[in-house]
Amino acid sequence: MDNNEKNKKITILDNDINTDLYNLYKDSSYLAVDTEAMGLIHGRDRLCLIQICNEFNLTSCIKIELDNSESPNIKKLFEDNKIMKIFHYARFDVAALKCNLEINTSNIFCTKIASKLARTYTNRHGLKDLIHELIGIELDKSSQSSDWGSAKDLSNKQIDYAANDVRYLIETMRKLRIILEREGRYELAQKCFKTIPVHSELDILKFSNVFEH
Repeated sequence: MDNNEKNKKITILDNDINTDLYNLYKDSSYLAVDTEAMGLIHGRDRLCLIQICNEFNLTSCIKIELDNSESPNIKKLFEDNKIMKIFHYARFDVAALKCNLEINTSNIFCTKIASKLARTYTNRHGLKDLIHELIGIELDKSSQSSDWGSAKDLSNKQIDYAANDVRYLIETMRKLRIILEREGRYELAQKCFKTIPVHSELDILKFSNVFEH
């Protein structure tokens, strides 16, 4: 197996990571995280998949079954304040993890917020555009809208899509941080990241426009 193939190996698990994998992840400095759900409405559309990748390209996809309401090892990881959790549009994922698994994610970096503060020369802040510009990789998003809750095994195309959404997030975060620090906006970004759990909880409770006049 060459290095490229090794880096693309994906561990697929049900409901939680096992102890061995937890022990590998718990000493990470960074965890890139994404989720897939049946839809975008918390409380109606259940969480179906959690994707995790650390700085050593250890990538896992955890399928969340219909009747599962807790993932203790994932909870310990995501609530560990020593590990930075990196999301793209963290507001949705943090709410999904809270609503479905009672996980209170801490130490968050959101590449979408960071992009809006750093890349003020564009209005294209989607993950595909962001990774294409900063990393030079074209993501295939054709499986974005698909049935993530199927009782059957997810297709290879779905798993590859899901894994790719976390594989490049840590490198993207590092490049965005360079721009933010250069432009004197990193402290502002950190303040924004700290508000994400509040916005996520408001979304779960179906409050909208709370901060508007």
